[in-house]
Amino acid sequence: MSRGGSGGRQRVRTSKGRTAQSTRWLERQLNDPYVKRARAEGYRSRAAYKLLELDEKFALLRGAKRILDLGIAPGGWSQVARKATPRAAIVGIDLLPTDPIDGVTIFQMDFMHDDAPARLQEALGGGADLILSDMAANTVGHPQTDHLRTMGLVEAAVDFAIQILEPGGAFVAKVFAGGTDRELLTILKQNFATVKHAKPPASRKDSSEWYVIAQGFKGRD
Repeated sequence: MSRGGSGGRQRVRTSKGRTAQSTRWLERQLNDPYVKRARAEGYRSRAAYKLLELDEKFALLRGAKRILDLGIAPGGWSQVARKATPRAAIVGIDLLPTDPIDGVTIFQMDFMHDDAPARLQEALGGGADLILSDMAANTVGHPQTDHLRTMGLVEAAVDFAIQILEPGGAFVAKVFAGGTDRELLTILKQNFATVKHAKPPASRKDSSEWYVIAQGFKGRD
């Protein structure tokens, strides 16, 4: 590894067994101010700052008592939620293993599994007033396919949110390339008082990710 001057940009030499792509990724990580900040402040990932920035703009965590974190791994969002709402019940789920977080119930399982909704609802004690989804499907390198796969997860998350959110509750989900599909956007607008898109500063500029923020759940008929 070579370093520029003092405080300069760090560069990573391509070594045997490391691809150019992985070298670029490592170099980006080493020079990412959010990665450095996350390490210094004890967050598990730079993604924590996406939620912090969204919360600063939309006050998502204020007064939340039951929070569901879909796609919790590695746990940065739940860490933020735990600090902001020390008395809230927080439940997370992910296919990937997630190290324990004090006060957070974590399921390692597929959100799309038939048993997942009931187990999550039971752990929450019935319902939720904030659902956070940072889920994204494993990419295959084809943008349209990757978008459709991730939107399938978002649609499932919206369906579940409508089933368990308390009136006035909020839903946040990661979407890609062009934001939320029109049909899904219509469903959100039918069920929430406000629906907006935002790209927090912590999202990399070259990333196609955005977040849809739906607040003021109108309740079920």
